[in-house]
This record gives sequence, C-alpha cells and structure tokens, in this order.
Amino acid sequence: MTALLELTNVGVRYGGVAALTDVSFSVEPGSIVGLIGPNGAGKTTLVDAVTGHTPASGSVCLDGVDITRMRPHARARLGLGRTFQSVELFDDLTVLENALVAVRTPRALSALGQVFRRSDSDVEVAQAALTLCELEEVADAYPRELSHGHRKLAGVARAVARRPRLLCLDEPAAGLDSEESIELGRRLRGLTQRGISLLLIDHDMGLVLDVCDRVVVLDFGRIIADDVPLNIRSDSSVISAYLGAQGGRP
Repeated sequence: MTALLELTNVGVRYGGVAALTDVSFSVEPGSIVGLIGPNGAGKTTLVDAVTGHTPASGSVCLDGVDITRMRPHARARLGLGRTFQSVELFDDLTVLENALVAVRTPRALSALGQVFRRSDSDVEVAQAALTLCELEEVADAYPRELSHGHRKLAGVARAVARRPRLLCLDEPAAGLDSEESIELGRRLRGLTQRGISLLLIDHDMGLVLDVCDRVVVLDFGRIIADDVPLNIRSDSSVISAYLGAQGGRP
C-alpha cells in the first residue's frame, strides 16, 4: 500500500540549532499515527515542516507527490490540513458558521463575507463536517456556549470542513478531562472510517496509546522509537526520555 504521507530525512535548523534531524516515517491511508515526545522534542516543528509553515530539508511527499517546496495553501489544496494548539474560533459566529468559513479557500479579507454569501452546497459540506464530529446538536450554538471539549471538537470540525485527506492535530486533548478525552478518541477514530488519515500530537498518553495504529516518538529532534502502541508502552528509550523530562530536563 502506498503511504499517504512519506517523510524522508526531514531536518529543520534555526541558525546553528538543529530542531529536527533526519526524521523519516510514513502515515498509511486510513490510519492514526501518534507523534509524542517531551516538551521541546520538535513535535510542532515537525507539523510546521509537513504543512509548509517552516522550511525543511529532506523530502515530504503526499500520496506520491513531492510537496517539500510547496507553500502551505498549495499543500492544503492537495488535501493536507491541520489544527493548532489554541482553538481560534470566531466567537460571534455559530459552530456551523465557523465550519462554513473553512469550506472554501477565500481571500484574506473576504472570509467572513463568504459565510453570509453561502451556497446550499457550502452548507451541506459544513453540516457534513459537524456530523462527522457528532456536533449536529450544537450547530447553532456560539463557541462561548460550548464546553471546552465541544470547543476543541468544533476546531477539528472546521479543519474537516476543508475536506482533508490527512489532518495533523496539534494537542486536541489539551485541557480535556478523562471522559472528554475518551469521547474525543472515539470521534477521531470515526474520522478514519470516513477516509481521513490523522497525524496526532498529544501529551495525553492514554488517548494516543488507545486510538493510534502506530506511535512515533521524538526526543531532541530525532526519532527514538516508531512502533505499535503495545511496544511503545514498554520501550526503554521512551520511558527514559519521559522520565528525563520529569526529572528536570531543560
């Protein structure tokens, strides 16, 4: 099976500092790959490199197409989406309208105008995104009226409305309680059943180890493990990296 995302020797440097070094792994169609590591390991930098928000060496291929030198918007058009650590929703728009903003790729100053000039097909796509994330019941609610868990899901739904083939999620479970995290995991698993593959960054090890098909572990910008969750749980290098972080590692 051809990998949907293929990274080969990806590296990122900031001046004389290597943030990532020779990172290589793949994401198969219909799978969830977890990306974990201590703070400062390079996880968000890697997603920035994949999505085109920071220059990188090596190669990034999406479904066999080399996208390494493409701008972020060009990668998005090919089906590469992402969320960010902070949930930046439009508080004066409903959940459905927030999803509508993402349906098209509007010019910078016309995004909100697109919401109010929406077509029936746009609404159908936005509603489908909410359905995939099981948010139909709060479609007409405003972000301030939502629980933190639903706000996080609304951010995921907005990214899904762009109809990505691969979605990079940056700490979607941050701030969620255990029940909300379990519910998030169930809904993320549902996305893969609808043809959306996921690259998942999160510090919630319960979520990552429960929902991911494979887990890639970074430490100091290098891969120290790439295996199925069962093996990651007992990997000595992974345990050492996390214990080192807890023990006061800078």
